[in-house]
Amino acid sequence: MEKVVAALDQGTTSTRCLLVNHGGEVVASHQIEHGQVYPKPGWVEHDPVEIWQKTQEVVRLALEKAGATAQAVAAVGITNQRETTVIWDRKTGEPFHPAIVWQDMRTDKICRQLAEDGGQDRFRARTGLPLATYFSGPKIRWLLNEVDGLRAAAERGDALFGNMDTWLIWNLTGGPDGGAHVTDVTNASRTQLMNLETLHWDPEILSIMKIPEAMLPEIRPSSDPNSYGSTRADGPFGGVVPVCGDLGDQQAALYGQTCFASGEAKNTYGTGCFLLMNTGEEIVASRSGLLTTVAYQIGERAPVYALEGSVAIAGALVQWLRDNLQLISSAPEVEALARNTEDNGGMYLVPAFSGLFAPHWRSDARGVMVGLTRFIRKEHVARASLEATAYQTKDVLDAMRKDSNVELTALKVDGGMVVNELLMQFQSDMLDVRVVRPKVNETTSLGAAYAAGLAVGFWTSEDELRDNWAVDKEWAPKMAADERARLYSGWEKAVERTLGWVEE
Repeated sequence: MEKVVAALDQGTTSTRCLLVNHGGEVVASHQIEHGQVYPKPGWVEHDPVEIWQKTQEVVRLALEKAGATAQAVAAVGITNQRETTVIWDRKTGEPFHPAIVWQDMRTDKICRQLAEDGGQDRFRARTGLPLATYFSGPKIRWLLNEVDGLRAAAERGDALFGNMDTWLIWNLTGGPDGGAHVTDVTNASRTQLMNLETLHWDPEILSIMKIPEAMLPEIRPSSDPNSYGSTRADGPFGGVVPVCGDLGDQQAALYGQTCFASGEAKNTYGTGCFLLMNTGEEIVASRSGLLTTVAYQIGERAPVYALEGSVAIAGALVQWLRDNLQLISSAPEVEALARNTEDNGGMYLVPAFSGLFAPHWRSDARGVMVGLTRFIRKEHVARASLEATAYQTKDVLDAMRKDSNVELTALKVDGGMVVNELLMQFQSDMLDVRVVRPKVNETTSLGAAYAAGLAVGFWTSEDELRDNWAVDKEWAPKMAADERARLYSGWEKAVERTLGWVEE
């Protein structure tokens, strides 16, 4: 069989393994969902042991589909849901507590307490991030405070922290028997504990957060020729393969979309919605509510940075229509339902289920449906749900234009929702730019594969990766400027209605 690179994509709702050939084509893949746990309103948890079990299963089944063995796999790359926090026992590999998912809001009180001295932007100059429930640091603090015996174990070095990339790499490379405790610069930049300039854990922030450095992983490049470690012969790959690529999912999608030049941008439409713009080797401080983050670091090269706008609820809103309201029985049905009406009927749906992320950063916001009349039918609710994703993306892109002084001429898109052509056309109309979907939509996995493949010489340059990228479909704006302004004005009024809903 031809040589391939394996990409492990550990997402919010499922885990996938894709085998990618030299042309950037997916040779085989397998995907399995995992459970979502909601212990209290605003709390979201995952079972890390279940995720590791599902990871092993998808690897075995992807290799089986391809008829491949470990000998055919040149390298392994990891990409993951960012900020989701797990702490486990170094000696046994057992988690001390379920993983706290990025959407979880239980750290709101901790974030407000930290903001009493220096405000919400207390650490922004060093980390690029506002104080928010989104990031790993406050989650670690909560676990250390609430789980009996955990702080003592952390100070002894017996408790290890990681986002999901670190958890998987540790298990893949040996677990309690010498597993590598590492992360990459992109995932580290989402903890609110790493200094963007030094690419090291910030001692002062660790002291303020009361987090022992002994529990934190070593920070490494996203593509590492020295390898983080190798898979065990008795593991899911059934052989020894270097694990040498690691990128948080949105940075992986940026890399997979080959946005290597400053000013290039992509938007991923998944559970949430994430728009990233490459800013090159310059750390651009946001004045408009965006995040400054590490985009990637290839080997010993200087890190590349990005501006990011994070929207908490995108595809998750369609899941809510399916699972909670039961308006549809499967996610693809939402487009057909929405096409049964010409417009939103004057209603807007703002899915501030976990507060509002970029550019508002308001944890006191909650979701609303507004503009309701007796005229409104389920078709309007479906359409308003899709439009909400496009409006939220416009909020972020407008902020990005202000911060970067770059006018985009096209937006590269990826993720599960880009098959929804009604949404893609409305997105183009709202942004007044071309929207471009690539032939290979699995750009997140592709980015992880590219990072790992570059590390072992499977690909020799980023020019080779650019050659793999090709357009599948484009959408051009068709909406009149006055109609765009009218619709967006209604959205802005609807967002105002979400604010201040939660009181202390």
